[in-house]
Amino acid sequence: MQLKSPSKRKFLSAVLVAGAIGITSIANVAQAADRVFFAIATGGTGGTYYPLGGMLAQLISNNVTIDGKKLSATAETGNASVANSKLLGRGEIESAFAAADILDAAYKGTNQFDGQPIKNLRAIGALYPETVQLVVQADSGINTIADLKGKTVSSGAPGSGQYQLLSDLLEVYGLSRADITEDHSSFSQSVEKIKDGNLDASLITAGTPTASVVDLANGHDIKIVPLVGAEIDTLRKKQPYYGSTVLKAGTYKGQDSDVQTLAVRAIWATHDKVPDDIVYAVTKALYENTETLGKVHPKGKEVSLETALESVSIPVHPGAMKYYKEKGIMK
Repeated sequence: MQLKSPSKRKFLSAVLVAGAIGITSIANVAQAADRVFFAIATGGTGGTYYPLGGMLAQLISNNVTIDGKKLSATAETGNASVANSKLLGRGEIESAFAAADILDAAYKGTNQFDGQPIKNLRAIGALYPETVQLVVQADSGINTIADLKGKTVSSGAPGSGQYQLLSDLLEVYGLSRADITEDHSSFSQSVEKIKDGNLDASLITAGTPTASVVDLANGHDIKIVPLVGAEIDTLRKKQPYYGSTVLKAGTYKGQDSDVQTLAVRAIWATHDKVPDDIVYAVTKALYENTETLGKVHPKGKEVSLETALESVSIPVHPGAMKYYKEKGIMK
C-alpha cells in the first residue's frame, strides 16, 4: 500500500470522492478546506472485507460531517489482518478490518507479533463471523488436514491471518510447514492456481459466499474440507477466538450438503490518535445502516449492534465507547 504525505493529499481532494472504492488515500486524519479524510484498510478483491469496506466508506461519506466538514471516507485494498494491524500501529491508516484473534495477538505481542506488541490499537466494533474454508478440487483426494502432507497449500497473501491458522491446524494433526509446499497467493490468485492445477488447496478465511470461491465453483467441481473432530477441538482450546460453524449447503455451486468448519469474528479497528468525534460518528454510521450493508453482501446482514463487542479483547476507542454507552450496551 503506497501512502502519500498529508500535504500532497490536500491536492487530491477532487479525486478522493465519497465512497471511492479501492482508491489510495492517506492516513493520519488530514483536513482540507471543506472536508476531513478517513480511510479503511480492507483486504484483497477476492474476499469480503473489500466490498463491505467500500459500502461502509460510502455510508460514512454520505452521512457524516465533523464540525461542518464532510467526512470523505475511502476503502483501500490491503493484505488483511496482520498487515492492517501493523498499518494501524504505525498510524499510517485511520481504520482497518482484522480478525479478532490477530488483533488480540497484535495487542499482546504474541504469535506473528512476538515481542512487538502494538499497544495503540483500539476497537471500533465487531462486524461478522468469517468462515474458515479449506478449498480443494472435488477429486483432489483431500478430505482432512492430514491429507495435506506433500501437497501445495496457499495460506494467503503475506500479512494475512491465515499464516498462524495454518500452523495451528497442521500442528494439531501432527504435521508442520515442512510437510507441505507453501504458497502465499491472495485468495484470487490461489483460485486461479487451483483452476490451472498448480495448487492443491487454499486456506481462505472470509465472509461467505466469498467472491473468489464463487468464481472457482462456477467453473469447477470443488469441495470445502470439513474442520471438525478431536484435533479441531484441541485447536479451539489453543485459539478460543475460533468457534464452530456450519457452511450451509448451496453456499457454492455444487456444494450439496452442510460443511462443519470454523469461524472467527471480523473486527473494525482504529488507533488511539484518531479523534473521538470521528470514531463516534463512524461507529454510529456503521450500526445505524446495517440494512444497507446487507444489500452489498450477505455477511452485511450479520453486522449488529447486539454483537458489537463480541470477541473484542483490545481496548475500545473512547469515541466508539460513547456511542455504546448511549445505546446502553456498555456501562
